[in-house]
Amino acid sequence: MAKSTVYENVLKQLDNAAKVLNLDEQVKELLQEPMRTLSVSIPVKMDDNSIHVFKGFRCQHNDVLGPTKGGIRFHPQVCEDEVKALAAWMTFKCSLVGIPYGGAKGGVIVNPKELSRNELERLSRGFIQAISPIIGPDKDIPAPDVYTDAQVMSWFMDEFSKLKGVNTPGLVTGKPVVLGGSFGRHSATARGVMYTVREAAKAIDLDLNGATVAVQGYGNAGSFSAKFLNELGCKIVACNDSKGGIYCKTGFDPVEVAKHKEETGSVKGFKGCKEISNQELLTMDVDILIPAALENQITKNNADKIKARMLVEAANGPTTPEADEILFSKNMMVVPDILANAGGVTVSYFEWVQNIANYYWSKEEVDRKLEAIMVEAFEKVYNTHEELNVNMRVSAFIVAIKRITEAMEARGWVYNGDKC
Repeated sequence: MAKSTVYENVLKQLDNAAKVLNLDEQVKELLQEPMRTLSVSIPVKMDDNSIHVFKGFRCQHNDVLGPTKGGIRFHPQVCEDEVKALAAWMTFKCSLVGIPYGGAKGGVIVNPKELSRNELERLSRGFIQAISPIIGPDKDIPAPDVYTDAQVMSWFMDEFSKLKGVNTPGLVTGKPVVLGGSFGRHSATARGVMYTVREAAKAIDLDLNGATVAVQGYGNAGSFSAKFLNELGCKIVACNDSKGGIYCKTGFDPVEVAKHKEETGSVKGFKGCKEISNQELLTMDVDILIPAALENQITKNNADKIKARMLVEAANGPTTPEADEILFSKNMMVVPDILANAGGVTVSYFEWVQNIANYYWSKEEVDRKLEAIMVEAFEKVYNTHEELNVNMRVSAFIVAIKRITEAMEARGWVYNGDKC
């Protein structure tokens, strides 16, 4: 049997929620395919004066709630199917937390680690030139994602501003503060993860003081999640990255591990820890498992071996629909990606609002507003999960789809015969 694509996983998740909701077929049809997907070729002059053509995508899934929003990743495994799936998840994520955005996503097929800084800049500027006709502060607002950062966003904003002849800080979010970025944006995804872990722990009566945590993926989301959970009293016992993993029964300082990775290029070799494989980390006997890497990590092949009491998805799409059913049958608390990692897009929204108003908030104000939104979203999802006896992912999709449906009916995109 062929392996399901990541976009097929999205369609299964949509279908699972649609069945419970008895969703209008008109709404379902509009959500099954993106509005548009742009495929571009980006010729880049390399440092040796050769020309290399990179392929990129920008997908805009649905804009019924407002301009589309979503990150751009630079990764060798980027493909159109993945970008479509990530854009769809963004639509549901934005709706779930109640911000006025639709979903989008972009990517370039490249390993940025193989590029010089000058080549990376030329690629970044070339990509934004290529997709400039369909983006803008009132149309589609990019952000950082895998292997892109505040510097790449700065190049995006600068190049777009040159093309339009006017300074346009609201084009992208995740910028440096000096260029209109928001305090708290860099760590917002992980802070949102921390808030949902805290609320989920209350729901299942898990004492976080001394609770053991394993983190798969030690990039921005993973490393900051480890740091914030450690500050809550959790004990971080395992983490990994693309080059390997580490385990220490007594726990380790997540900040020191992040420093070690920055100096050496990997978490491997951190003092006092033994090396572990990716599968060993995922199936470790811990209280909390944080997948913070890529899609399709927890599948029907390993879901029955997951021992954690709580699984909180800092990554997008780490758990397949088949694995969801297995975890639900085990009565495991799974906080789905469209809820758990929504802190990033929420603070991106804050950044966009600040750019439009040209009035900027303190970090304390940003964190306070983020906490309120994440706690309210968790309560809605958990209450729906309890009321309908569905898993947390189906519950999250139900909450999101209800708001999308209401917006579609109000705008006249779909017709409900019971309403005028």
